[in-house]
Amino acid sequence: MKIGEFLVKKNLITEEQLKEALYYQEKYGGRLGWILASLGYINRLDLFKALAEHFGIEFLYDLEQIKSLIDKDFLLKFNPYELSQYEVIPAKNIDNKIILLTSNPESYKLDNFIKKYFPNKNIEKIVITDLDLIKILEIYFKENFIDRAVHGLLYMSPQYSASMVFSKGQVFFMGLFLYASLLWIYKNPISYFTFIILITQLFYLFAIGFKFIVSLAGTKSEIQQTVTDDEVKALNEENLPVYTVLVPVYKEPEVIGILINSLKKIDYPQHKLDVILLLEEDDIETYEAAKAQKPPINWRFMKVPPSLPKTKPKACNYGLFFSRGKYLTIYDAEDMPESDQLKKVVIAFGKAGNNYICFQAALNYFNKDENFLTKMFTLEYSYWFDYMLPGLFNLKLPIPLGGTSNHFDVEKLREIGAWDPFNTTEDADLGVRAAGKGYKVGVVNSTTYEEANAKLKNWIRQRSRWIKGYMQTWLVHARNSKNLYKSVGLRGFLAFHLLIGGTPFTFLMNPIMWSIFLFWLIAQAKSIDVLFPTFVLYISLFNLLFGNFIGVYLNMLAVFRRKYYELLPYAFLNPIYWMLHSIASYKALYELFTKPFYWQKTQHGITKFKPPAISNA
Repeated sequence: MKIGEFLVKKNLITEEQLKEALYYQEKYGGRLGWILASLGYINRLDLFKALAEHFGIEFLYDLEQIKSLIDKDFLLKFNPYELSQYEVIPAKNIDNKIILLTSNPESYKLDNFIKKYFPNKNIEKIVITDLDLIKILEIYFKENFIDRAVHGLLYMSPQYSASMVFSKGQVFFMGLFLYASLLWIYKNPISYFTFIILITQLFYLFAIGFKFIVSLAGTKSEIQQTVTDDEVKALNEENLPVYTVLVPVYKEPEVIGILINSLKKIDYPQHKLDVILLLEEDDIETYEAAKAQKPPINWRFMKVPPSLPKTKPKACNYGLFFSRGKYLTIYDAEDMPESDQLKKVVIAFGKAGNNYICFQAALNYFNKDENFLTKMFTLEYSYWFDYMLPGLFNLKLPIPLGGTSNHFDVEKLREIGAWDPFNTTEDADLGVRAAGKGYKVGVVNSTTYEEANAKLKNWIRQRSRWIKGYMQTWLVHARNSKNLYKSVGLRGFLAFHLLIGGTPFTFLMNPIMWSIFLFWLIAQAKSIDVLFPTFVLYISLFNLLFGNFIGVYLNMLAVFRRKYYELLPYAFLNPIYWMLHSIASYKALYELFTKPFYWQKTQHGITKFKPPAISNA
């Protein structure tokens, strides 16, 4: 008797549900039982119990009873990460008979595991649920998992870990610079400050030119499509791979339902979606809110054991150990991706070369019209994701990833050490590190809509964390400049310093330069003239006029692709928005020295706007 008929006979599903699942299986492929559970027609416990009975295998669901079967010394001989991928627990060896606990007794993965470790042994299989399998792994390998989640990159490539904020060489250089500066100021303060202003203005000049050139290259994205609608329609859906979605959340019960509903509507076979909700152990509210949504079997709730640093990348590393997908993406709790995004990414990977590790989708905001802050935020993100990142891609330069909707090849992600838990902008670091390892990052023409930060203090907290992460990323890769230069070449090397290092530098210098200008304008103090010889004055004047014009122009450019024409007047207010960045930058600089790994929590669910229904732009 087939499993579908068996489930009908047991009154666990109806004939109509079986017919729908069979049609679904014919279209998308996959295991029938898992399809039925993913469609919500049978719960997890009933499914695994029925599978065990159908195959004539014992089923256990009491955790204490399962633990009583396990020989700890025997189990600890195996690699927990391998066991997670094979979905098996080697429980004990009794008189040449191996007892295996598994959530998938008929899978090729289990057959491969048996062939690898027990080719000539008598095997007894016992079925447990997939969640109980994870619980057992966590019970016996918890310390191993959390240690690897925190220190995995440090063990693999210590030179790329932000756990060391400043290297000895960087401390020495800072001390030398400070000593030389004090000595120079003592000898000739005017020439010193003239030199500093000159260097700053030259950097501004290069940074302005760099962003302008990259943005022009990015305008091609208005007529380019990484993946066309016809390619999506022609996709063979039966061959679609399993796709893992990591959802790291903390204290966000108000918005978790948005993502659950969005993923239920996404145009991808539900039984091939592997959704892992990553929760902190003390976050009972979000757990209960997510549980109340009654997501199907392809959702797993995973509690990350408490440890420091308490960061999103650490949670993502933990979830990566248990991911089942060929590809993986990250969504925040309030995210609403366009429904065909995952299909577009699968096609993009198929068209790209084997040296692509990631494709980044665009981010934008559904509450753009709420207030001044959300309008400026929307202009900024529209420019960044619609022009800046495509420009970097078109010019073959390193791409700093966004914090969500970045889609990875899981095998390559694991190969480079995944995320750095000590970096507070782990996404940008990962994009640069991938480039340093010789991998490419692409962009895909799909958008995920989020909630723009509508409160100033909340925005400052979020932005200071991002800028602190840029500082960390620059410090890490600056001390590995030789390797970076070899991997990305001169253009990529300069782009890294101008973008990753230059962004916080310009934000820090803006208020100083503007204060000097305003003091000169109001006081008409001739004493300042000595700091600005003719050539320095001309460069400074060019940066003041053309630099501000370029900033406004690029924000104006941002409205056209998405037809946000009502935001056009706000582009002229960009200098005010820069000042907010400067405030956040000084906060970031202070925290870099006082609490470098502290993760400033961004509060979501504070918008007055109701999320719209999202399909495809």
